[in-house]
Amino acid sequence: MKKKRVGILGNLWKFLFAGVLLACMIAAASVWVLQTALATPLQLQESGLQLQVEKGGSLSKTLRQLGRDGIINWPRLVLAYAYWEGKTDIHSGEYLVPQGSTAMDLIARLNRGEVTSYRVTLVEGWTFQQALQKIRAGQKIVKSEAGRTVGAAAKALGLDEGAVEGWIFPDTYVYRSGTTDIELLREAYERMQQVLEEEWRAKGDGLPYKSPYEALIMASLIEKETGQPSERGEIAGVFVRRLHKGMRLQTDPTVIYGLGEDYDGNLTRAHLRQSTPYNTYVIDGLPPTPIALPGRAAIRAALNPKPGKSLYFVGKGDGSHHFSATLTEHNRAVREYQLKRRADYRSSPAKGN
Repeated sequence: MKKKRVGILGNLWKFLFAGVLLACMIAAASVWVLQTALATPLQLQESGLQLQVEKGGSLSKTLRQLGRDGIINWPRLVLAYAYWEGKTDIHSGEYLVPQGSTAMDLIARLNRGEVTSYRVTLVEGWTFQQALQKIRAGQKIVKSEAGRTVGAAAKALGLDEGAVEGWIFPDTYVYRSGTTDIELLREAYERMQQVLEEEWRAKGDGLPYKSPYEALIMASLIEKETGQPSERGEIAGVFVRRLHKGMRLQTDPTVIYGLGEDYDGNLTRAHLRQSTPYNTYVIDGLPPTPIALPGRAAIRAALNPKPGKSLYFVGKGDGSHHFSATLTEHNRAVREYQLKRRADYRSSPAKGN
């Protein structure tokens, strides 16, 4: 009886040992498979992989698709690893996965949101329509119906079509593939609101503006009148002093803006007398809206004009201006710089100046 018990115990230990050994072998195989799944380079072409993760996309869906495409092995194991590491959250956008990347590299890249970025630059002095066209032409930008026209874009921003001009901040914007035109436009709109609020808080005293919007209008005139940074404050001073004295602003860019598509590049005396809501040769005060996208420097100048006595200025032909305190002096400058124009006359600074 005693020998029989020893035999049973011996067989039990053999079974237990075999079970433990089998479990160890399975565990070792699982570890090997997992390591292989995570550390083996993905099946990529020499140029790598351009992977687009749509908005609302999940890691599980992305890995399953890569598995079906033969790019990744054991997608479920890779997903389990991501859950274990707490890296299942991924960012939408376009990813460039270089050749030699592993599944572990891919998970880290998706989790960090290392998407390919694109840039679009909106230039000071452009109109809203020009900015909208530039955005819609941006690489990988999604063109929406809401951004098809100025009126539709204005509605999407919560603005009236007639009051949308000037509200887009000119700057370089970085965006991801799949960004819509309206999303980028809204970012530029919110940026302008922020900049205008910041500059308004730091404004000087004795200004003729009833609201930040009027300062935005003035900034657009300054932006269109000069590309010389050193002149912005002085031009702002001229405009502010004229408003205080009840003088008309008489600035050509407002005439041109009011003409719209009728302007052919040649500004005539008849144009200066033509009645439009924007022609500051015939209207008093500021035009009803901005005429362009002003940058921060122009907004700052509008809110902090340079003190002085000048009430007039005229282009000198090299992109700069001659400033005068009296009409007599101004007329002399007009004869010198305008009536006897140089062959290389220009109204804005040469590139590089």
